[in-house]
Amino acid sequence: MTSWDPRQYLRFADERARPFHDLVDRIPTTDPAYVIDLGCGPGTMTATLAERYPGARVLGLDSSPAMVEAAQPLGTDRLTFAVADIRTWQPEPVDVIVSNAALQWVPDHTALFGGWVAALRPGGTLAFQVPSGGEVPAVRAVVRRPQWRDRLDPVAAETGPRTANPVKHPESYVDELARMGCDVDAWETTYYHVLTGPDPVLEWFRGTGLRPYLDALAEEPARRDAFEREVAEALREAYPPQSYGTVLPFHRVFVVARRG
Repeated sequence: MTSWDPRQYLRFADERARPFHDLVDRIPTTDPAYVIDLGCGPGTMTATLAERYPGARVLGLDSSPAMVEAAQPLGTDRLTFAVADIRTWQPEPVDVIVSNAALQWVPDHTALFGGWVAALRPGGTLAFQVPSGGEVPAVRAVVRRPQWRDRLDPVAAETGPRTANPVKHPESYVDELARMGCDVDAWETTYYHVLTGPDPVLEWFRGTGLRPYLDALAEEPARRDAFEREVAEALREAYPPQSYGTVLPFHRVFVVARRG
């Protein structure tokens, strides 16, 4: 299982929060009683759901115990967090299901939609967003170098999104969810994040897409550091730093499906 570092993830909290808010702003369900956040991370964005829906009970779920532990101090009588795996989670009747940048880690996640939609009360909404670009070519190129291939190619195969991006085209999501009786709103957005600091793109991916590789090298600190240096160099070439910062284009797919 991939390890997650809440502090590293929150280094770019504002940039990571923007797609979440853009997604939630399009949810048509009003006055829900029960809201689920699948892949809640450290809970900071989940907490905004409790503020947005003052009459709702909000539950944040994440497969990472470290993330859930970091989220616990935000809990209230209406806002709770628990460890759970999206792939095996069994929903109870719910009004809103939100998933922010989590389903790209779940191969065949569309197979779960039937159970989720069935759990929605009439008028309830499933809303999710996923980064759609797959693995960054600069990172993949480093992984495939001879000095890393034997150790890291198996990791790439095991993590799924590294070799076969499970994120679908928006039209595919529309088709699947509309056939389930949902009114579907889907769109794509490319954010151009301006990141600052030394090697900011490395720092960004160190909190997300690099985690499986860093975990694989965790018991070899010298090799892990060498791998990070090579990735940093490749990312600087792919995303050249400017006087004002480094621009990271990030493409995302959004889907909001309301059960009729």
